Amino acid sequence: MVFTAAAVVIGGTACSSASPGAGAPAAPEAFGPAGYRGLALGMAKDAALAGGKLATAPTSTLDGCADFSYTGGPAPDSARMKAETDAETKAKELNKKADELQADPEPKPGASAEESAKAAEKSAADTRLFADAAQASADLAGKREERDKAFVAAGGASFGKDGLRELAAPSDAKTAEGIGAGSSLAELKAAYDAKGLKAGDNGRFQVPVDGRPDRVYEFTVNGEKVGSVSMIDPKAKCA
Repeated sequence: MVFTAAAVVIGGTACSSASPGAGAPAAPEAFGPAGYRGLALGMAKDAALAGGKLATAPTSTLDGCADFSYTGGPAPDSARMKAETDAETKAKELNKKADELQADPEPKPGASAEESAKAAEKSAADTRLFADAAQASADLAGKREERDKAFVAAGGASFGKDGLRELAAPSDAKTAEGIGAGSSLAELKAAYDAKGLKAGDNGRFQVPVDGRPDRVYEFTVNGEKVGSVSMIDPKAKCA
């Protein structure tokens, strides 16, 4: 009986000496200055794709930028991508023609009736061209907005001529300050007002990234809730 009791004591001692927290899940990765999932602003596209954290095919190539979802994210929508390409091509062609018309000379005073009629006809055609170019530009702007909303909602990486220019957090990721999709506007302001949070266009808020004043966090806000979180290099260009 003495041997049995000793065994129980020894067993109890062994259990109590176990490391605290053993087997506990690791803390979620923060979406922060160092990047996310091994991806960081400025990273070359080939190096980023080689890491296996991004899908292999882009979801958009509008304006010369290449957007990629995270692995397992939304697949490319070929119909949407074609619509983007068509809108971009149309806007470029019509605006080029409109720009060339601006240098056209006006008819000289004293022109004949026939010349005046031709000038009036040309003026009407030019007016239609300018209107078509303006509409095409508006349509392209709409495609850009659709692309941007889809990108930040899903999360991923957008590459320009100098590498990774924007990194969008997936919906379950949060910054080191605990802000992510679903956070309240009050929580956003409490976390970043003292760091220079500023309201921008279209319900977007921006604040410099800690230690990287050349880069910004951008938060979209719908009503009183954060909709998405991105990290952007404002100086990076698509093409």
